[in-house]
Amino acid sequence: MRYQLHRFGNGLTVATASMPHMASISVGLWIGVGGRFEPVQLNGASHFIEHMLFKGTNRRTPRQISQAVEGIGGYLNAFTGEENTCFYAKASSDKFEQLTDVLMDMFLHSRFDPGEVDKEREVIKEELAMYLDQPQHLVQDVLNETMWPHHPLGRSLTGSVRSLNRLARKHLLQFRRQNYVAPVIVVAAAGNVPHARVVRAIKHLARELAPGKRPAFLHADSDQREPRVRFVPKQTSQLQLALGLRVCSRHEERRFALRLLNTLLGENASSRLFQVLREEHGLTYSIHSSVSHFDDVGCLTISAGLDSSELSKTLKLIIRELRRCVQTPPTLKELRQARDYLIGQMDLALESTDNQMMWLGEQLLGYGKVIPAEEIKRRVYEVTPAQVRQAARDFIRPERLSAAIVSPLESAPGIEKLLGRVNC
Repeated sequence: MRYQLHRFGNGLTVATASMPHMASISVGLWIGVGGRFEPVQLNGASHFIEHMLFKGTNRRTPRQISQAVEGIGGYLNAFTGEENTCFYAKASSDKFEQLTDVLMDMFLHSRFDPGEVDKEREVIKEELAMYLDQPQHLVQDVLNETMWPHHPLGRSLTGSVRSLNRLARKHLLQFRRQNYVAPVIVVAAAGNVPHARVVRAIKHLARELAPGKRPAFLHADSDQREPRVRFVPKQTSQLQLALGLRVCSRHEERRFALRLLNTLLGENASSRLFQVLREEHGLTYSIHSSVSHFDDVGCLTISAGLDSSELSKTLKLIIRELRRCVQTPPTLKELRQARDYLIGQMDLALESTDNQMMWLGEQLLGYGKVIPAEEIKRRVYEVTPAQVRQAARDFIRPERLSAAIVSPLESAPGIEKLLGRVNC
């Protein structure tokens, strides 16, 4: 894969992945600012701004924005994360200029009409209500609150009803003006479009962006000394369980061993947790683990849905598998299968223009450079069984463990004690 970069004088970066064999082009306008950059009184601002950029510009109504992309056979969307916000579009490569024109118009000339702000506030409240009605989503929010108390990482990206009511047009515009500056903006394009053509199309955007100062966020520290458990009583037919372990940032070398540890533990149907909890004991339909990394911290999460009466048995089996990771390194066969899975999934994902565009944006905002996929593969290949075990010993510890439970239960005796034996 051929990656090319161009940085304008004000700090705006253009990155391209040349895929001349593809018929499509995917373009993403990335901002290295998300929910963790928000003070508590502005909780939900990044997500609110994401919505408002679809609500009309000086040239286009909301309907005309969607029609400008869907009318040429493409699609347009956006997402807000803890550290990034992205607006992206995809269409046939010969429609590249139309896509970039729409994205730049949204980004530079959105009106933030007061009436639309008030209307969209109610829409976002409905979105929040929808998430609160979904136990699988709610349990993740509760876990975040438990793991990162009184910190932006522990707050919902959507905000709360209270914070949404407090967010006025002036707050959104001020947050955007202070944080959406050229040094934290990346335009990423992947597909059948030459690099020079992309740079030419983005010159207009570069001229209208202020250099600005790169915004800062509150670092995540923890004084946790023992497992934390939080129950959220809710009338559900199935108990939702989420366990979280604080792990390393995306910059640490241990992340490669941790990635393999997660694959062995619960990433797919071959994993230990899936085989033990679903195949051997029939306790759950859904059991999964995942790893997320931020600039200074990270989290390994285990999620499961089960009958409330089976909570104790399920937790004992999960703890047993976690202790097994701490006590015994994986076999060479297990490690090879986990490694081949990871690399195979990466290869499959990077066949598409969408994922190549995502790769560019995430790499540049996360590391300040594009790390070639071949380099990642090499580092995964170099991980040894002993390094996987050491990662388990480093991170599978009682003082790093939190749990969230959404179900009719208000408590369950002995859970904290059980979780405290996670590495014994």
